[in-house]
Amino acid sequence: MKNARLRSDGLALGGRQLARWLSLAFLLSACSTGPSMTAAPAAANQDATEVAALLCGHFASTVQSKADSEYFDVRLHMVRIWQPRSDAIWLYVEQAMESAPCKPYRQRIYRVAERSPGEVVSQVFELPDPGAFICAWSAPERFDGLQPEMLTEREGCRITLRRSNGVWSGSTDGQSCLSSLRGSTYATSEVRLARERIETWDRGFDSQEKQVWGARKGAYIFDRLSETPTNPCATPSVGASAGQ
Repeated sequence: MKNARLRSDGLALGGRQLARWLSLAFLLSACSTGPSMTAAPAAANQDATEVAALLCGHFASTVQSKADSEYFDVRLHMVRIWQPRSDAIWLYVEQAMESAPCKPYRQRIYRVAERSPGEVVSQVFELPDPGAFICAWSAPERFDGLQPEMLTEREGCRITLRRSNGVWSGSTDGQSCLSSLRGSTYATSEVRLARERIETWDRGFDSQEKQVWGARKGAYIFDRLSETPTNPCATPSVGASAGQ
């Protein structure tokens, strides 16, 4: 009976692992820019690969903005770049208002790597010339001429994500992420990842710990889009007006 129970437990565990991988493989298609991302991740990098797969894709806060006018309709794009690199998974992140898709208000590079089993760190970097990469989510090869040492890390702004009950969530650390936007002295970011959506709550606080920017009620809810959007900056007239 004991051996039978062990075999049953092993089959159940194997089934859960298979289900997890099948779900991950489905999400990887949104992050893939080449054949290597379709292969199963190495065991040591599985957590980072899972987090990257949940982050990768195209998202919109349309539903939330229609339900609550305090939230804007925002487009969020995250794609993998520098795929051959083995030190970490690198992502390009772009956010823009739905009404101004070629004038993003945030462009960043994330470096996603496993710190320990069940714990993944996302470092945040600024681009040397953000305007040169507007709408580059539609053509990640535009980053091939860029190198990590050309980026500027936003010290103290890294996000540590941990898995709990199958859900990845995390935040910046206290007041470590310095910011001067709209009179703030520091910023905080909270993130929660699910298969079909991403929740992010970015806020800025002044020296008196008064919130001066960011959503006040709670996180922005970005729903995953089922299809890859058309590049809105593809036409010369639009690209020129966006400063590309």
